[in-house]
Amino acid sequence: MKQSLSFIRTNYEVPSNQLTNSNNLLERAGYIHLKNGQFISYLPLAKRVLFKIEKLIREEMNKLQANEISLPILNSFQQERPSNDAVSKNVELFHIQNRKSEKLYLAPSHEEILTSIVKGHVKSYKQLPLVLYQIQTKFRDELEQNGLFKSLEFIMKDAYSFHNSNESLDEFYGKMEQAYSTIFSRLGLAYKKVVADLGNYRGEISHEFIVLSENGDVTIAYSNESDYAVNIDLAEVITQHFTHAEELKELKKQKFTNDPDKNEDILNQLELPPEKIIKTKTYKINDELLVVLYRGDHQLNEVKLKNLLHVKNLTLAVDDFTREIIGCSANSVGPIKLPVQVKVIADNGIKSISNGVACANEDGYYYENVNPERDFAINAYEDIRYIQEGEPSPDGIGTIQFAKGFEVAHIFKLGSTYSVESEALFVDEFGDEKPLQMGAYGLGVSRLFAVASQFYQDGSGFTWPNSIAPFDVHLLTENVENEEEWLVSEQLYNILSTYQFDVLFDDRHTTIDEKLNDANLIGLPVQVIVSSKVQQGIVKVQYRRTGETFECAKEELIDRLNEYFRVY
Repeated sequence: MKQSLSFIRTNYEVPSNQLTNSNNLLERAGYIHLKNGQFISYLPLAKRVLFKIEKLIREEMNKLQANEISLPILNSFQQERPSNDAVSKNVELFHIQNRKSEKLYLAPSHEEILTSIVKGHVKSYKQLPLVLYQIQTKFRDELEQNGLFKSLEFIMKDAYSFHNSNESLDEFYGKMEQAYSTIFSRLGLAYKKVVADLGNYRGEISHEFIVLSENGDVTIAYSNESDYAVNIDLAEVITQHFTHAEELKELKKQKFTNDPDKNEDILNQLELPPEKIIKTKTYKINDELLVVLYRGDHQLNEVKLKNLLHVKNLTLAVDDFTREIIGCSANSVGPIKLPVQVKVIADNGIKSISNGVACANEDGYYYENVNPERDFAINAYEDIRYIQEGEPSPDGIGTIQFAKGFEVAHIFKLGSTYSVESEALFVDEFGDEKPLQMGAYGLGVSRLFAVASQFYQDGSGFTWPNSIAPFDVHLLTENVENEEEWLVSEQLYNILSTYQFDVLFDDRHTTIDEKLNDANLIGLPVQVIVSSKVQQGIVKVQYRRTGETFECAKEELIDRLNEYFRVY
């Protein structure tokens, strides 16, 4: 493509938004356009990268004998089964109402819809296993957004497999893991597979694929001596907590010196060791008040708490609700003298506190010398906090380390949960009806683009690998007014295209410095520069990623490029 005819507009000013450097660089290099920092337009360069990522994904899906489909993004609640009322309450769904007052939503996934389709077509074990996938735009009402890394609208590959047995599902689950591993390897991205929370899915187990990056938005916990690796949300704490051997002091009520309503963590103003502080959070669960306790030097893990309570969402209790039951604001709630109907769950770390402090269930007051069991009762001690670096690994081998990264894929072993609900049955080889076994496999296409853009860049712009670069070769003419330079450039453009190289030909009437700056910013693998040396039959070649530069006869160019692309 001739650059003068392309829609590529570079910008050397840093955008004024607060997004990551990768998002900003994509905008500066003319790959994307961002409106208000959240509405993303994929421009021609980005579309070519996305096309190559999708092509790579399709190649791996085809190896698994997967069938590509396209399911409706816009769906109706009225077509859902009553048992799926939970779907309509999902806070991340975009809700729409049409002129007929039908309640519609934009589907972020298609488990129920596809199960109902398969139910009508698959009747026998002879039709299994069956793998279906699609690549389409998805929508999710994200509270925190970060350009391409986390947006309201994104591109995703979601696949679903249907099986006649757990063994068949397990086997394919492993094959999909390997397919994803191949995809990431072909993209040159280092990753870790970690055990993850099921989230809004209902099933048996799930795994995330995390591309490691210090700028990542996901934290994983892993052992420094074994293969143990999980999303930090699921890391089990096995540290034993023992009560300190100190004399138990008399419980005393004290008054805060500052107004507690103006300080969220009111106990922090006491300037005590954090391991002495009993922190409290209150939740409204099924119209009942739940009090949760954890140590001041620990962080409450709401994912563990949700899984413990078997709820999809947690709602903090508001002041009006706590005043009605306890008589104080939510941030003044403590464990002492609570009404008997209030359930109290404490993290295991609370066991170790002696002579600690806690709020007094009275605005403006707290207790000192608080001791569990002596001064208050606990309904249950549970592991409901985040693990900390340096603690023992849950598998008993080594200690826990943390790493940051970006989640790029999430796979789920769903089992028969959705098929039982839908009555999606098949007849096995013995003539018995059984529910289908299912798996779901998500892969973020636009997220992969964003993550790759972070890794493949330097101080001058992008350094795309051959596998996903928008073009193979950037052909630059130093002086388009020079007849010989222009003639040779056009000849090379035609020859390179004939040899199946994808060429971006910078034929613009501008300076060579501007062309080189733009070429470095766009980041194609190879730059070929036609200058005045063409009179001697010489062209200049530069490999963008390595910076290697050399001159060669124009007749040798094809051989040199073939060699480069064969190796890299």
